[in-house]
Amino acid sequence: MNHSTIRTITDATASGKTKSLLYLAAALALLSTHIFAQSMTTSTTQANRLTSLPVSDLTWTELPNSGGIKYANVYGNLTGKGPYEAFVIFPAGKDNPFHAHSQNLPTVVLKGIFYAIIDGKRVEYPAGSFYNLPAKLPHYSGCVKGEDCLLFQYQADYFDLVR
Repeated sequence: MNHSTIRTITDATASGKTKSLLYLAAALALLSTHIFAQSMTTSTTQANRLTSLPVSDLTWTELPNSGGIKYANVYGNLTGKGPYEAFVIFPAGKDNPFHAHSQNLPTVVLKGIFYAIIDGKRVEYPAGSFYNLPAKLPHYSGCVKGEDCLLFQYQADYFDLVR
């Protein structure tokens, strides 16, 4: 089933909050497919690992000097070396300064409205959205006022923010 098929099905069968939840479910299904495909190319030990983290088991850590941004690692460590997968919370109204990342940054927005400003154009990503910022693409980003943003991010190597 491709992206347009999922969107057509959800458009035809849902409205309001139900529609948003279906978009979120579709985004998470696509994300899990991506993660599964990645795991097939890694070592047998890693590919066969079970990861089970109920929300109550997540450990949240505030990024130093970030203005309240927190993360909870699912795999690896967002602030360490090597691949990671992590939930990230941006406080409502938090704006990041102009920056880039040294590698692609795929992100799923689970709650709130996240935004990016690239070449002067602002794009908002409501819950259920996916985006993949290419490596070295300078941009602004942040979370719209009103509700904290909950994101799921993953990278093949460490996270960085280059100013």
